[in-house]
This record gives sequence, C-alpha cells and structure tokens, in this order.
Amino acid sequence: MKSIIQSEKQCYITGRTDCLEEHHIFYGQGRRAISERYGLKVWLTHKYHNEPPYGVHFNEDSRRALERIGQEAFEKQYPELDFMKIFGRNYL
Repeated sequence: MKSIIQSEKQCYITGRTDCLEEHHIFYGQGRRAISERYGLKVWLTHKYHNEPPYGVHFNEDSRRALERIGQEAFEKQYPELDFMKIFGRNYL
C-alpha cells in the first residue's frame, strides 16, 4: 500500500530525494505489518531514519512526532475504524 501521509518519494523531513529508506511509523509487536496495511509510512533519508542522533529509531522526539502525524492521518483517512482497537494505544 502507498503512504497515506505523503505522495512524493522524498524525505518527509528534508525533502531530499536521494538515500531514501521507507519508514513504517508504527513498528514492533506486529505494528509494522499494520502500518503497511493502512499506508502509515514515510520516506526518510538514512540519516533521519536509522542513524543516531537524528534517526527516528534513535530520536524519541522525532519518533513521537511521526506517531502523532500517523494517528491523525489514520483517523482522517479511516474515520470508520477505531485506531485504539487496532494499535492498542493513543499517540496524540
């Protein structure tokens, strides 16, 4: 499934189009597959994806910001579904 958050293949944070990696906003404990199913993913450069200190896998503020954005996008795209039932937690 394509992302429901961005339509262009560019870093969600910087806008760059090189060195991109797909990031599933919710991951771990089966959430990666659910993120894929509902299009909750963004493109990030390697620096902002998986490198300390800026990468979302290391930077709690960046990770939490994307989780909030992901939940808001989900609730807008799928108003008939219960985010809390699917993901088990409120990120707002």
